[in-house]
Parts: sequence; structure tokens; C-alpha cells
Amino acid sequence: MQSRPTQTDLPPATAVKTCDVLVIGGGPAGSTIAALLAERGRDVVVMEKAQHPRFHIGESLLPANVTLFERLGVREQVEAIGMRKWGAEFVSPTHDHESAIEFAEAHDKSMPYAWQVRRSQLDELLFRNAAAKGARTLEGTRVRQVEFDDAGATVQVDAADGTRETWRVRYVVDASGRDTLLANQFRCKEKNPRHNSSALYAHFTGVERSLGKREGNIQIYWFEHGWFWFIPLADGVTSVGAVCWPHYLKTRKKPLTDFFMDTIALCPKLAARMRGATLVSEVHATGNYSYSSSRSSGERYVMLGDAYAFVDPVFSSGVLIAMQTAFEAVQVVETTLERPAEAAAARRRFNRLARHGPREFSWFIFRVTNPTMREFFMSPQNPFRVKEALISLLAGDIYGKTPIWLSIFVLKVLYYLVSIGNPRRTWDAWQRRRFNIRDVGAPAS
Repeated sequence: MQSRPTQTDLPPATAVKTCDVLVIGGGPAGSTIAALLAERGRDVVVMEKAQHPRFHIGESLLPANVTLFERLGVREQVEAIGMRKWGAEFVSPTHDHESAIEFAEAHDKSMPYAWQVRRSQLDELLFRNAAAKGARTLEGTRVRQVEFDDAGATVQVDAADGTRETWRVRYVVDASGRDTLLANQFRCKEKNPRHNSSALYAHFTGVERSLGKREGNIQIYWFEHGWFWFIPLADGVTSVGAVCWPHYLKTRKKPLTDFFMDTIALCPKLAARMRGATLVSEVHATGNYSYSSSRSSGERYVMLGDAYAFVDPVFSSGVLIAMQTAFEAVQVVETTLERPAEAAAARRRFNRLARHGPREFSWFIFRVTNPTMREFFMSPQNPFRVKEALISLLAGDIYGKTPIWLSIFVLKVLYYLVSIGNPRRTWDAWQRRRFNIRDVGAPAS
């Protein structure tokens, strides 16, 4: 007769793991809110699907980021890995001159520079900072599904060792970036009907840079199919990317690297700087990336940064919006867990701020390839302090008390007046834009 197994012979039951706050994603948004909540004594777990350091684009920071790094206690560490960025330069195929602005010319003169950074270094720095502040940080860990109830959420996770785990948490922060985990799960992610862009990008050495103080400036080059970014990094590498209309990417009939080099050749002023350049990374492509979600928070969750919305990167706003929404979301989480009767009001405040950044940047982003707006960047004037206000916006100074909004309104009025004064040019530009942003499906991979 076979004996019955004893308790010690049975496989152990998989225990449900718990925490106060589960943060999905270990980028700038997730690491920022995790550090802040851990400092307040919360049991926070950050789950990052990759292993740090991992490649990420978006290397150009804004002066408004500096204060946020100071509040996190990492400013000196960011300074150590970054190249100082004192301003931006604009290069147009229809102008003989280049235009340069300095952040010190903004309305608020106290934020004169930011940095260009390798995102692999910055993101790991912020992730390790969250751990140092007391957050539990897990890498190689992918969140698969979240089911909410009145008390919190049950979360299904693929752990780093390949096992499936179940977590019970009181609150969920979605900082999953372009994975947009909750927005996809709720089916509330919407393509931006007013914008449609794709991008090609890579890293190079041996690129000709500007001299002296301007070496670290980001440069924007317009060309027939969109615009290029040119971002110098501290180690001698330069990040170069083409943001172009998806229909242009659909014309590709050759390997991606060859197509990218041919695209650079379409911008002679950029190509001249890259005559002696050496490609030192893969060429990456991404398409149709402008989107937003119809909600940014709920009773037991918030969506931060790219997990909520993403717009064209021309003004380098991604890291700033991610971190700013993380700082704001701390109050939402704390209020929900401690004073649930006040949570709805806290969410309303957060929702306004979450919409504010993408909305204010988008008005300019939608028009950045328009010839009227190009004139404003190439020959900036300062009636009613509009140049100072525009530079303030480029510096990311849109969340504080700097009084730029009357000047921004005047700038928009001037844009419309100039457009009306050039009806043929305005009509042609509108027709081209309608053609360029049409949906052509996914670009060739």
C-alpha cells in the first residue's frame, strides 16, 4: 500500500506577494515616483521589463528638469554624466543663416542650461536612486495584466526567473512608457488625429560639432520630409535622428541603414557635418508614435508620462513631462491611501496637469514644419516679450509661476496674422500637412 505524502512532500503553494504601490516601468517617471513614495515610508515595488542599462532615445533634457533632479538629490550625478546644453540651434534649407537661442534669454533667467545625456545612464541612475531611497526594484520583470477592485488590484507578473507571480497591491502607477499597459488594457489609447510621425535614429562618432559653449546645443534641421535632431553627448557620440512623415518611410526599398544614410543626404547642411562620421549603433525605426489616452487616472491608478500620452519630440519634452507628472502623482497616491474621501479632487488636479504639458507643447509641434512658424524660429523678435516666452516654453518652464502666458497668446495671434497675410503660402502648407499626416499604415520594418 502506497503511503500518503506528508506535508513536506507537497510542492509549496505559490504565495501572493504584496506591496502598497506597484510601479510598472523603471524609466524616469517610474523611478521618480518610486523614490518619492519610498521616502515617505511607502512599500513601493518598481517592475522594469528590461535590465539596466538599456538603450533608450530622448537624450536631450530641458532646464526645467534641473530643479526636479535637485529635489530628487541627483543633480550632481546627472551633471557628471551629461554635456551642458546652453541652448538650441535651428537650420533651415530656405535660409542662408542659422538661428541660435540661449535659455538664459528666457523670461526666467535662473535656468540657463540643461544637459545632453545617454538615456541608458540617466535611467539607470534614477532607478538605482529609487532603490537607495527604499523602493524594491525588480528588473527583467514584466507586468502582464492588472485587475482592479474596491480594495486595490491583483497583478499578474512574469518574474525574471520565468515564473508567473501574483501580486496584491493597494495602488498601481503605470509608467510603462510606450507600452501603455493600462491604456491598452482599458482600450482608451487614441492615435493623435492632428499629428502622425515616424522616426529613424542612430549614434555616430566623428561628427562635426559647434565650437565653444555651443558644442552641447541641440540642433534642429528642417528638410523636405520633416526634421532632424542632432544631439551631442559627453563621450564624443552624437545622436542623430530623422522625424519624418510615415508615407516617406513606406518608400523604403533598401536596408534600413542605407535608407537612413540616404535620408541624411537629403539635408545637405547636416550631411556636411557628417562627412567624416562613423555609425556606432544600430539604426532604429519607429512609427506612428503620437497618441494620447482618454483618461490619465482612476480610483486605484495613475498613468505617467508616455504611458498617458506622447507627442513629437521636437522640443525634448518627454523626460520633463514624465518627471513632472510623477511629482504631481505622489499627492494622488497618498490621498487615495490615507484620505480616500479627498481622492477624487486630487485626481482632478492631476488630470489637469497631465493634459497641460502635451497640450501646450502640441500647439507648436503641430506647426513646427509650417513656413510661418519656421520664420518665427529663424528670425525671432521680442515684441510683448514673445521671444522670451517662446524660449521659456523651449526650456520647459510651463508648470511654474513664470508669467509667460499672455506673451504666448500674443505669439499665437501674430502667427495667425502672418498666416492670413500670406494666404497662398498658408493654403499650400495646410494642403501639404493634410497629405503628410494621412494614415498609411505601419512603416516597413
